[in-house]
Amino acid sequence: MAKVKMLVAFGAGYVLGARAGRGRYDQIVSKAQDVWGDPRVQRKAAQAQGVVQEKASQAGEVIADKAGQAASQAGSAVKDKLPGGSDDELRTP
Repeated sequence: MAKVKMLVAFGAGYVLGARAGRGRYDQIVSKAQDVWGDPRVQRKAAQAQGVVQEKASQAGEVIADKAGQAASQAGSAVKDKLPGGSDDELRTP
């Protein structure tokens, strides 16, 4: 993934910095479209998208779990602060 970012950044820098004119720009754009249209590149892009979706789903599950834990802890903390809310206060000696 880092290689792709580096190549994209290099390509963008070259295009933006090129002084060869419109002809060279058109060649670069054409080559970039050819590369992007390559079935191997598309397979890798689809694989990367699948990995990202899987990781995002896992992260969402972890976040939901942590949010539930935090809500439970906050509820317990509030309950303990209310009169008669603590379990200790409900027990008789």
